[in-house]
Amino acid sequence: MSNPIRIGLFGFGRIGRNIFRLGHNDPRFEFAAISDLGSPEVLHYLLMRDSVFGPMENDIILKGNHLIYNEHKTRLIPGGKPGTVTWDAFDVDVVIDCTGAFRKRADLNKHIKAGAKRVIVSVPPLDKIDRIVIPGINEETISREDSIISTTSSTTQVLALMLKILDEEFGVKQGMMTSIHAYTSDQPLADAVRSDLRRSRSAVENIIPNETWAPEYVSKIMPQFKDKISGIAFNVPVPNGSCVDLTTELDQIPSVEKANACVQAAAEKDYNHLIAYTEDPIVSSDVIGREETMIFDAKATMIASDQMLKTICWYDNGWGFAKRILEMVDRYRELEALS
Repeated sequence: MSNPIRIGLFGFGRIGRNIFRLGHNDPRFEFAAISDLGSPEVLHYLLMRDSVFGPMENDIILKGNHLIYNEHKTRLIPGGKPGTVTWDAFDVDVVIDCTGAFRKRADLNKHIKAGAKRVIVSVPPLDKIDRIVIPGINEETISREDSIISTTSSTTQVLALMLKILDEEFGVKQGMMTSIHAYTSDQPLADAVRSDLRRSRSAVENIIPNETWAPEYVSKIMPQFKDKISGIAFNVPVPNGSCVDLTTELDQIPSVEKANACVQAAAEKDYNHLIAYTEDPIVSSDVIGREETMIFDAKATMIASDQMLKTICWYDNGWGFAKRILEMVDRYRELEALS
């Protein structure tokens, strides 16, 4: 590809490193610069030796402040706040803000003022931005005029897809979601002082109740579910691999077999790159490294009192989500090419 899109990564934690691993050998993408608080030596070390995904298969050399690989060179820049990196100096087309720390338009717009043409943020926003996109739900609404875009979260994407499929087939009256989520890097390994009392407890010793953004942002994108969906999250002592437990009251209550067949059809047809269907007795570690948004667990489907349907969907909360971000970068690249 003669003109790959030039990407700047702002934040090189789990999501940022996943995006780089997925895209560094893809001719559609060129990673121009990476900005993070860590030193180049630490960033290179964590990229090459990941405790969940294992070592990188490709040889990537650290030379000064650059990652060198396959005739490519990516500059490593000291991190900070949005606006501190002059993205135009690196001819960056799109900045992917993977820090999770900046959720307001005023902050994200500083990337634009610093020379980026577009910003994709890996968390839901706190105020109005140009576009909130969930692949499989509303990606056809994107516009080349969009400058600040959110891809919500991995949990939000799973919830939205399941609700869409069930609503179109059976009609969703209301629902309750529980996300059973791997622990995250902001949790302490041992009990430590935090403003959130529950999250002050050890991530590897406890199941910890937590808030979830998913129902709120699904309702914003899919207003038919406003005031109909609620939920809670639990962080559990595994490093990766999560699931969404969704209980719905439907207009038409299907059998377990019919509910499973509905999702299987979606997985094999319209959503084959976003949804996988399995009848295997999988557990959380089985979905590590899966690129789909969700893996539907047919063995876990249940009906209660002929009134409520329970479905379970597994997902790699970092890898599949990173894949969706890169796909959205490419969608905007294609949109620009058509103009």
